Amino acid sequence: MTDGDVCHYCKICDGGDFDLCVDCYAIPSKRCPHTLPLCKITKIKAGTPSISFSQHDDETDSPFFTPNAPASSQESTPGWGASTPASGSSTPGQEPSEIDKLGKKFQETQLKESLLQSIVSEKPNVKWEDVAGLEAAKEELQESIVFPLRFPQMFTGKRKARRGILLYGPPGTGKSYLAKAVATEVEYTLFSISSSDVMSKWYGESEQLVRGLFQLAREKKPSIIFIDEIDALCANRDGSGGGGGGEDTARMKTEFLIQMDGVGNDNTGVLVLAASNLPWVLDPAMRRRFQKRIHIPLPEHEARKQLFRINIGDLAPDIHERDIDELARRTQGFSGSDIAIIIQDALMIPVKKVHMAKYFKKVYDKGPEQITPCEAHESGAQPMTWKQVPPKKLREPAISTMDFFSVLSGVKASVGEEDILKCQEWTQQYGSEGA
Repeated sequence: MTDGDVCHYCKICDGGDFDLCVDCYAIPSKRCPHTLPLCKITKIKAGTPSISFSQHDDETDSPFFTPNAPASSQESTPGWGASTPASGSSTPGQEPSEIDKLGKKFQETQLKESLLQSIVSEKPNVKWEDVAGLEAAKEELQESIVFPLRFPQMFTGKRKARRGILLYGPPGTGKSYLAKAVATEVEYTLFSISSSDVMSKWYGESEQLVRGLFQLAREKKPSIIFIDEIDALCANRDGSGGGGGGEDTARMKTEFLIQMDGVGNDNTGVLVLAASNLPWVLDPAMRRRFQKRIHIPLPEHEARKQLFRINIGDLAPDIHERDIDELARRTQGFSGSDIAIIIQDALMIPVKKVHMAKYFKKVYDKGPEQITPCEAHESGAQPMTWKQVPPKKLREPAISTMDFFSVLSGVKASVGEEDILKCQEWTQQYGSEGA
């Protein structure tokens, strides 16, 4: 474009620097996607648009294409509730123009839609009895979440429901699984939040996302905001925990603190449930806002037995109670996730037997003929591979007790002694036991 050319200018795209000449604007694929009237301006000097605007009325209803904006321009894009003055926009101290208001409303709508995607709409189908052990943690969650909804008359006056609960402990001990049980058992709106949901590269937008998250939770209360790995979001602001971050993350953390327990914020009916493997890196102010800090330790002997029973179910009918007791004894120091991996590996052994078998035989068991892998010396054994077995005639081998012990001999615990000791020390100073 040269001086005096007529062009179309958008206040939102590229931080207020998206210009199209009249010829390009006539091509739908080159337009911006915003459902806003674009300003029509005339350049009178090089790089200086005139202050006279005429709004486009007749062409804004056609479909638009989103151009890929460079990162440098996106970083300068104003966040939710903040706008960067551009050519022809209102200057500080003046009433915002209609384009400013529409641009702000569009950004707020986009951010709200992104937060709505974090709502868990389907029940995870995990019940309290599916969680092995952790009786103290389950009791606390039921008293803090289930009771206020079921018996609201009990939580009036000075007695109030918890507003912040932190579950912490070594990895794989069931913190997220407890959150799934909560989502299944109660009729709350559950927001499942990770760092990607509230972090943005645009200046000021992270704080707006945090504020919008709590506003949305208050609108849809009773609600639960579940934040997994909260230490990645709210590490110590002085940097001593290894995650202090810069000015942008400090502002986001400050907004979290204000929304959780700040002046003018009524969070009645809103519970923040968080999980962390590294509670000692949390900011002290954030730690204080969790009224209950519950340690989720490695499963004890009885809890490990229950884990084996729950995960095996009826898949291994020949396994006895004494075998389960021996498996629990040999998995001392294993997390719930480690035990689930052992069971999954054992359940895959029939697949491996079918895949590696060189001989198969025909079997009849109250039905049509089936084919199952066997040893070469067995009666009826025929040399063949799995590729020659008709799909609907395969009978998978049964899982034996020895399959579990053979898998166990090659598996090591994933949690180190140092992690266990650090959690125990932090519990003595700040937390309470959940088992």
